[in-house]
Amino acid sequence: MITVNSETKSKNKKKRAVVAMSGGVDSSVAAALMVEQGYDVIGLMMRLWSEDGKEMDNRCCTPEQIDDARHIAGSLGIPFYVVDVKSYFRDTIVDFYLEEHSKGRTPNPCIECNREIRFNWLYEKAMALNADYLVTGHYAQIKPSDEKNTLELHTGIDTNKDQSYVLHMLDQEHLAHVLFPVGGISKPEVRKLAEKFNLPVAGKGDSMDLCFLSGEDYRKFLQRHVPDINQPGPIYNSAGTLLGEHTGLPNYTIGQRKGLGVTSPDPLFVLRKNAADNALILGDRSDVVTHQLAVRKISWVAGTPPHPEKFSAEVKIRYKARPIPATVYPQSADTALIEFNEPVFGATPGQGAVFYNGTNCLGGGLISDL
Repeated sequence: MITVNSETKSKNKKKRAVVAMSGGVDSSVAAALMVEQGYDVIGLMMRLWSEDGKEMDNRCCTPEQIDDARHIAGSLGIPFYVVDVKSYFRDTIVDFYLEEHSKGRTPNPCIECNREIRFNWLYEKAMALNADYLVTGHYAQIKPSDEKNTLELHTGIDTNKDQSYVLHMLDQEHLAHVLFPVGGISKPEVRKLAEKFNLPVAGKGDSMDLCFLSGEDYRKFLQRHVPDINQPGPIYNSAGTLLGEHTGLPNYTIGQRKGLGVTSPDPLFVLRKNAADNALILGDRSDVVTHQLAVRKISWVAGTPPHPEKFSAEVKIRYKARPIPATVYPQSADTALIEFNEPVFGATPGQGAVFYNGTNCLGGGLISDL
């Protein structure tokens, strides 16, 4: 049970910062910077769901990760707590992941985790601790708008580590109470700061895989939890001609060319996955190229789109994709149509489509079914 003495807080008049700690170098340096700047710092680490109930099977909260975070907090002289979010994580992130794959989509659970876990569940926990800020180790920046009385979400200084794509759901309330201390620092500089603060995680590597898969092939995970998902089914071309049989829709990605199990005089690519009929649709490269996409579940950082009818933006359709110039046509509060200025290859339902004006992240949503 975490208790807060609000009377003590009012006497020392320090602003309180709750730091989401993971045992990694980014969040550890973020915590150290907040201590250095004189904040009243509390470290929180989330214990997330793992398949068999053992924390070591979730890469974000292994016993070693928890020990590292606790040690860092002790060296910084801040209180540290581990909070249990296993059930909520299972219900919101894992179920979402399974459901999206069952519909033939390719989800990005990191986006949903930021939406539901870090900046909903954990954010509320931080505010319940009378925190002024929730602090994370994300590589992004928050800046005041030059034209409006709003806050903007910008890309991190280190373009190789920028995480604004998976933070596009943040709104004005979040930006007023969230801090990204390492967003204006490059990764090599973060490691140097870790050495300066004598943090033993200075050389610790980054985790790149989905935390709840623990390095396992996602297809095996899906097979255990949705046994029918890997059923063989027909492969058609875009004209409806039967070409062969696929081994299970999760084994294929939009735009895939190799390993399709069919022969053709011309190269074929995965065009669509029709989950309702368990059918894989192939086409030539021109079929997989699009100039237009529909986007759902949109959130706008400013609360509303830059213009209600249409506006120009650069759009990223994957985390590491190049931003592509486009015109965005808002359709409703949370849907929009995108018309790209150039052909786009391999747009994938379920992935994020995130809108930018230069370094300014305007918001984003999920690519609708094609």
